[in-house]
Amino acid sequence: MRYDDPWYDALASGWGETDGVGAPATGGGPGRGAEEEGLSAAGDIYLEVQRSAAFQEVRSRYRRFVVPGVLVFLTWYVGYVVTATTAPGLMARPVAGAVNVAMLAGLGQFLTTFVLAWAYARHARLRRDRAALELRWDTQELTRAARGSAS
Repeated sequence: MRYDDPWYDALASGWGETDGVGAPATGGGPGRGAEEEGLSAAGDIYLEVQRSAAFQEVRSRYRRFVVPGVLVFLTWYVGYVVTATTAPGLMARPVAGAVNVAMLAGLGQFLTTFVLAWAYARHARLRRDRAALELRWDTQELTRAARGSAS
């Protein structure tokens, strides 16, 4: 079983698992064993961490970067496609030799993809990774303690 994995989702336990005879496992009930009690405690810990200010801050930092980044990139991409289909004369305008506006804009799509990936990795490293690792460590400590007290 995956019960010793601190990232095992106790709230979704039983999904796709069987009770040994082919029927889906049923959770909980008055006769739960110590192992299932430990899972319940782990689920409570995960809910507590999810509601914590530190977790909400990590999620907020993620959203504050990703939502504007996705919107800017999609606007740029849709703008490129719309311009290519509605203004073929503009896109065919030569810039240097055989290179035209459409080629530069298409290469710009690749460039912005790489820049956005770099910016995302940098933002994650500088703004979220340390806080997320601290949350992970705290959660592992809490689940270990809960498993230790359940047995």
